[in-house]
Amino acid sequence: MRRQLLVLIGTTTAVVLAVLLVPLALLVRSHAEDRAMTDATERAQSVAAVVGGSLGRGGDGGRAVVTGVLDGLNGEDQPRTCVVLADGTVLGARTGGVSAEALQLARRGRAFTYAPGEARGGGRVVLVPVLGTGSGTEGGREGGTADGARSKAPAEGSAKDPGPVKAPARSASVVQVAVTEDQLHAGVLPSWLAVFGIGAALMLLGLAFADRLAARIVRATRRLAAVSDRLAAGELTARAEPLGPRELRQLAGRLNELGERIDGFVTAERERGADLAHRLRTPVAALRLDAEGLRDEEEAARIGKSVAALERSVDSVIRAARRAGAAPGSRRCDLAELVRERAAFWTPLAEDQGRALTVSAPGAPVLVRVPVDDLSAVLDTLIGNVLDHTPEGTGLWLTVTTAGTDAVLTVEDDGPGFADGAPDVGARGASGAGSTGLGLDIARTTAEESGGGMELGASPDHGGARVACRFGLARH
Repeated sequence: MRRQLLVLIGTTTAVVLAVLLVPLALLVRSHAEDRAMTDATERAQSVAAVVGGSLGRGGDGGRAVVTGVLDGLNGEDQPRTCVVLADGTVLGARTGGVSAEALQLARRGRAFTYAPGEARGGGRVVLVPVLGTGSGTEGGREGGTADGARSKAPAEGSAKDPGPVKAPARSASVVQVAVTEDQLHAGVLPSWLAVFGIGAALMLLGLAFADRLAARIVRATRRLAAVSDRLAAGELTARAEPLGPRELRQLAGRLNELGERIDGFVTAERERGADLAHRLRTPVAALRLDAEGLRDEEEAARIGKSVAALERSVDSVIRAARRAGAAPGSRRCDLAELVRERAAFWTPLAEDQGRALTVSAPGAPVLVRVPVDDLSAVLDTLIGNVLDHTPEGTGLWLTVTTAGTDAVLTVEDDGPGFADGAPDVGARGASGAGSTGLGLDIARTTAEESGGGMELGASPDHGGARVACRFGLARH
């Protein structure tokens, strides 16, 4: 999203800058051309005034004065300036590319700017007639020039009528000032670089501002997404902090309201379930008293054992109802440490039955997404099953390993194992030993709620039963 916002704002800024800078660049170029032509016209008019005053007096001295002036003007990187006298003599640096028609038009008293074209080197030539002079030996008006400012001449070979001429019809000398393409556009490139440099700086400034704005929006959006994920995972206490634009702040408020309503609904259902399970304690207690009052001790023991299992199931339902709605993994415990603890608890009973209880667990913590009470119940169930349903002297092995994103608890024995053709002992309520059949189902449910599962089978190393529970590893 951040990249898309940067591309959008960058593209918009580039279009706006292009609309502004391209006409500005063209204006700079046009201004440079106008400045160069204005300077050339002023130069031509000044030379024409000098030529008119010098040659109007006659003699070779006037030509020497004009030649000296032209030599001073035709310096390096300066427009080439020359004077074409009425008899065709050229004083100064000759300028090429001027057609006979253009020269004849200037002799008739018309001052204009002439474009020789790319075939003759390009650039521009300013032609200004010097009135009052003929061949350079006759007298006339001193310093006279053609009336009117610059005007565009027709292209070479054009038969366009030059219009009325406010000058004598006699031939006149012509001042020519040639401006090359480089001189015409002098200073344009540095100006363009400055203009586009400012545009690039504005673009970078706009992108930096857009990046900060996009980062703020994306940060607020990601936090909302994280809170949504936590709510979806069951962590109903998660709340969003209102950040970013007004719309995102409104969305955060609505998300918090949704979380509060869901939390209220789940809490109410959890309490109702716990209350219903708690009500079962009274009839279960009555059943236990009735069982204890039976005369047949063997029958009383059997029924009492079933009632005790029922009490454990009711307690499990109450605990499950009271923790319902908690996010999987919001509570965690150390599987390796808990296995060692429960093994130490059951070791005295195992020794009384002549069993060897072996524990293999890493020394480092193995954190799993299971509450400690639930994991303790799973361990007690699996260890108790071996102690209750295998012959005395049967060995018991508890192993903790990690595999990818799961921690694996393996409980194995060297007893008779699961009988072939027996009912699925992993199914809820199914048992091959006369118990309630809820223990393995509780272990399976606990493992699946953490993101893992349970597998039943034969132990390849010890020949007895094997129960492997996979629990999801908790994030640090």
